[in-house]
Amino acid sequence: MKILLLKDVYKLGRAGDVKKVANGYGRNFLLPKGLAVLATETALSKVATIREEASKERAILNKEMEGVAAQLTGLKLYFPAKAGDTGKLYGSITTHMIADAINAKVGSDVVNHHIIDSQPIRSLGEHTVIVRLTMDLTPEIEILVHREGETPQQAILQAAEPEVAQSEQELDSAEQAAVEIAPEE
Repeated sequence: MKILLLKDVYKLGRAGDVKKVANGYGRNFLLPKGLAVLATETALSKVATIREEASKERAILNKEMEGVAAQLTGLKLYFPAKAGDTGKLYGSITTHMIADAINAKVGSDVVNHHIIDSQPIRSLGEHTVIVRLTMDLTPEIEILVHREGETPQQAILQAAEPEVAQSEQELDSAEQAAVEIAPEE
């Protein structure tokens, strides 16, 4: 089914684009929600006006959301969680929990479907999450999941310790290899 987008649709296209979509997707989602119309000759003659209006609306929305994007850029959220010895969580940190934490910290109105490309977090450590405010504004936030009873600083230090220990082991093995190669006198 060929459709003409009336509004921006994430992962499909911008307003004014002509796309070919599955019949069910077009008939059951895009058309009833007013996001698209069938790509008829009459509809295609209005492409230029649809693109102009959409670009004006997009510019206004981007200007409104720039403040929120500036607050979210570089934001760090900390989540205490119960975890096993291997670092796997008993449960998960969901997009809904992340959206609630963002709203509490920044005072914005981010909802869970604004958080994209993120599966529920199921392990300790640092994670990067992308928040899609508009088609053009997608700030990244850092999430640190640490064990309950620990402070976030302790979790950061513990995350750095294995790297330090590994580099020390590599140095020790390199020194040992150098001793083995050097002839004894």
